Amino acid sequence: MNSDDTTEPPQITEHEVEINGLKVFYREAVRPSGAPASPDAEAAPVLYIHGVPTHSGDWIPFLEKSGGFAIDLPGFGRSSKPSPSDFSYSITGYDEVLRKLPDALGLDSFSLVVHDWGGLALYTASQMPDRIERLVIINSVPLLPGYRWHRIARLWRTPVVGELGMGFTTKFVAKRLLREANATPGPMPDAFVDMFWKQFNFETQRAILKLYRHADPDVLTNAGADLGLITAPALVIWGAQDPYLPTSFAHAYADALPNGTARVVEGAGHWAWIDKPEILDEVTDFLLTGNTA
Repeated sequence: MNSDDTTEPPQITEHEVEINGLKVFYREAVRPSGAPASPDAEAAPVLYIHGVPTHSGDWIPFLEKSGGFAIDLPGFGRSSKPSPSDFSYSITGYDEVLRKLPDALGLDSFSLVVHDWGGLALYTASQMPDRIERLVIINSVPLLPGYRWHRIARLWRTPVVGELGMGFTTKFVAKRLLREANATPGPMPDAFVDMFWKQFNFETQRAILKLYRHADPDVLTNAGADLGLITAPALVIWGAQDPYLPTSFAHAYADALPNGTARVVEGAGHWAWIDKPEILDEVTDFLLTGNTA
């Protein structure tokens, strides 16, 4: 893709919508005038779903290139953070919100981009496959057979141990723990840590523990049982140096999707676009034109 460096990024506006009695915060940006365009038809709006422990701030660089919507899942960022007695922090619990989200945002059809635990939205996508125009999966929790949780997740999934671990996680500790997620030598950028830490309160920590504890391997596998119904063109991008999610699942996702293509990116970690910013252009080009590298 030929980038126009003189194009001003669009203004990103902040909004909220109510779904099932919950406030869902989202960021929105119009598509830049210099963005790539398909000669055949106008590309659908893009919906971005973040993972753990972040929020919609993850997607600001993508919104600046493609426009679209990026939400804070309930329990994260500036969305409602209800108690577990009022909301199920599970794949099916989030599906109850995500299934109503497109209509709340006025989206008839849309392209979907997921990262990390944002992959839970793939369950929702498999229940409304006709509304998905294009799909991008970036280093996402596998809704597939054979996955076993990484060591930090195993601690979080353990009662008492997980609570103690969260309680002793300071900003300094978080930065040290995230160092392995970055393939580039050195820690994750300060701006990244600052972005999620501002919203990383007790309620978000509780949501993370509940989310991980509900997700036994069979729960993940069952949630992905209908991935084959998503016939939209799909691009799976995976940082090869991800310490949490093996690259084998990039290919497994591509195989599970009828029109899936996988690309493993060397020199990239879990947040692959931070190590390799060119991924931003690659994803944008695919979303807006259908082209793959």
